[in-house]
Amino acid sequence: MKNKQIKVVSLLLVLIIMFCSSLVTANAISYPNDIKTESESILLVNMDSGQTVYEKNADEKRYPASTTKIMTYIIVVENIDDLDNTRVPIKESVLKLLDGTGSSLANLEQHVGETMSVIDLLYSMMVPSGNDASVVLADYVGNGDIDAFVDMMNEKAKELGCKNTHFENPEGLHDENHYTTARDLYKITSYALTLPRFSEITDTTVYYCEGDKYPLVTTNYLINPNYPEYYYTYANGIKTGSTDQAGRCLVTTATADGYSYIAVLLHSPYKEGVSEEYGTMTDAASLFRWALTELEFETVATSSTPICEQKVELAWGKDSVLLVPQKDFSAIVPKNLEEDEIVIETDVPESVDAPLDKDTVVGTATIYYKCEDGKKQEITKVNLVPNEEIEMSGVLFTLRVIDTVFQSYWFLVIIGIIVIILICSVIASKISKRRRKNNRQVKRYRNF
Repeated sequence: MKNKQIKVVSLLLVLIIMFCSSLVTANAISYPNDIKTESESILLVNMDSGQTVYEKNADEKRYPASTTKIMTYIIVVENIDDLDNTRVPIKESVLKLLDGTGSSLANLEQHVGETMSVIDLLYSMMVPSGNDASVVLADYVGNGDIDAFVDMMNEKAKELGCKNTHFENPEGLHDENHYTTARDLYKITSYALTLPRFSEITDTTVYYCEGDKYPLVTTNYLINPNYPEYYYTYANGIKTGSTDQAGRCLVTTATADGYSYIAVLLHSPYKEGVSEEYGTMTDAASLFRWALTELEFETVATSSTPICEQKVELAWGKDSVLLVPQKDFSAIVPKNLEEDEIVIETDVPESVDAPLDKDTVVGTATIYYKCEDGKKQEITKVNLVPNEEIEMSGVLFTLRVIDTVFQSYWFLVIIGIIVIILICSVIASKISKRRRKNNRQVKRYRNF
């Protein structure tokens, strides 16, 4: 019963996320910057508005490596009610599935034959990126069938609107058919952030499982001050990943001065024993610094500022009206935005008829950000409404109706038919008269 309730709540969360996303009309914009990034796919999104501010190959398929565990977390939490008190048996047969894979482990082998709490297993999976914890949880939730668990992962991906994502396992080991995109992974993570304990767990640097003497230590050096070359004071979680095929992968967030951003970075150069730098972390820190210092919320359209003038018909003594945005609109834009960097293009009819209310949508205005190279990127599209009410003139309306009737196709057809009938009547009348005249002449002749 509780599982059904959790699934209902989860569905409601999905609907809420989708609804909130629909309220955000800002489009994906990739503002120019001077950062040299190593990651091949990047998506940087303002979490307060849902607005993308930078992207790079965000829709290209990539191998996600251990960022897969974000989806694994989702499925586990949605199917287990009590994370603290539910105990999971640690089976040697399940752990052996990872033999020879070179997996990152959370040392669950020391608990074989015992049970561990789900919360400890989630920490073991997300903090040190333990593949062993992933398969143990997948086996438990899948009732001994890890493939069934993976099916649940794929169903959830579709439910969240992922277009280019497919999972083959719960831990992220390389498989040609195991892939995602930066944009899809953003959707998955945005949902995970709404679930219980996710932020708490993924922002943990050190954790001790019940009965353990040695701690689990995060693989995310952005949040670990013991790695000053990567540490970024405003960063939080979320998940790292790496394989030779996937390269370095990272999903992380940062918050400062009232602004929050989430970054998804995939396929930074990595090869075990050859190239082991953390390009995703340096990329993320650089992008966060840029976004937090160079971008800000700015009102780019107000309901009190006219956008264009619109011709109006059927209004007595009023032949035009000013159009304004239906509501104020703010977006993340570069600081010290110049006036010529915002371009507004309107899409309105040649004229509109009165009556008009202030909430009558007449057309739209598309607001663009204009880059230095002249390229335009759409920020948003807003509805345009009149800045005043315009009443309709009954006299002008009547004249319009009369004019419309006189010019209508069927009116002309009817007039044409009437004319033809009249012509035919005249002709018939003349023929009839001529016949009567001829008949009278014939009659006179016979009388002679």
